[in-house]
Formats: sequence, C-alpha cells, structure tokens
Amino acid sequence: MTIRVLLADDQALVRAGFRSLLARSKDITVVGEAGDGDEAVRLAASTRPDVILMDIRMPGTDGITATRRILAEPGATGCRVVILTTFDSDEHVFAALRAGASGFLTKEVEPAELRRAVAAVAAGDALLSPGVTRRVVEQFAHRQDLSPGADRRLDVLTARELEAVRLVALGLSNNEIAERLVISPLTAKTHITRAIAKLEVRDRVQLVILAYESGLVRPGGRSGPAAAR
Repeated sequence: MTIRVLLADDQALVRAGFRSLLARSKDITVVGEAGDGDEAVRLAASTRPDVILMDIRMPGTDGITATRRILAEPGATGCRVVILTTFDSDEHVFAALRAGASGFLTKEVEPAELRRAVAAVAAGDALLSPGVTRRVVEQFAHRQDLSPGADRRLDVLTARELEAVRLVALGLSNNEIAERLVISPLTAKTHITRAIAKLEVRDRVQLVILAYESGLVRPGGRSGPAAAR
C-alpha cells in the first residue's frame, strides 16, 4: 500500500528536499505541501494523508496548533503527525507530542532513516525508541503541572496493565518489560495495547506522556503515588 505524505514547512527548500528524498521510495507519495499551519489543516482534510511531516515554527498558525486541529477531526483516525525539529534546542517538542504527534525527526535526518521513519509511523509505531521517549518527556515534564483528573484515568487499568504502563514510561522495551514482569513479550505487548485502548491514547508516546501527567512516574525515573494503587 502506498503511504500518502503531506509536507508542512514554511521553507520551500526544505519541502523540496523532503519531497525529493521521499520520491526515491516506490511505497511513498507526497500528496501535498503546505507553507503554514492553516494550509496544512486544509490540505489534511482534502488529501487525507497517512503521515504529515510538520514543522513547529511557521507563520500564522504554528505546527502545534495545526497538529491539534488536524487530529481532532473525526476523519483523522489513521493520520499520524511527525514533528520536524532541531530536537535539543526546540522546547516546543513536548507540547507537540501532547497535541497528539507520534514522534519527531530532526531536519538533518539521513535519507534512508527518513523513509524508514515514515513507513514505521504509517504502520502505527511511535517514532521514538523507548529510551528516547523517556528522555524527551522527562526533559519537559518537570515544567508541567499534573493534568487535572489524569490520575483517575488510570483507574480503568488492571494492576498488571498499570505496571506495564509504568515500565513503558521508564523507557523499557517490550522484551525488558516481559523480563521484569516474568511474562512473555507477547503478553507484555498485549498489556500495553490494551492500556492504549482503554486510556484512548493514540500510541506509546501518548501513553508515556499520560504516565507523567498522572503522576504514575516522576522525572528522574521515580514512581509516583498512582503506582501504589
């Protein structure tokens, strides 16, 4: 199946570069280019892309606002947004992930890595390794207040699912979670998949963010009060 990609960046040269790199894959096609957030929202509605490569800093409506608006639409269920960033220097990354983005890429990404990343996120994978997820979220979580009621959302989880979510937030892979809980990797994956469904979050990244927002895990890898339930 061909992966439909929308490019959103205010620099035409950046868009042209990504279009050229993606064109080398027979399984990827660029269905549109947007120079600002408003245009990205309009094109997302009309082209129904599988993946949007979204710049954060754009004139007018920025990438964070555009991401939130796009993913709020009922028809955007299968759409995934990947944020284009400079990573270490961009403090808006966490806000973009909270808005529903499935991960991020630096604009210096290697061609082969870009194509692999688009394919991965189109398949429903979060575009952050477990360790990177933890570092990114921790970097900004200590600046955020706990979201009201976020801890009560965890009440729908079983004790085993809650522990699996805590370990995901600590940066463990499925295999490491399985080893820690003395279960099979398939069972660990099942616990995580069920937690994502019950909590109505989009993917593993959003699961980690909720774990921090609810106080289940605190910056520095400490367990919060919610973990004691």
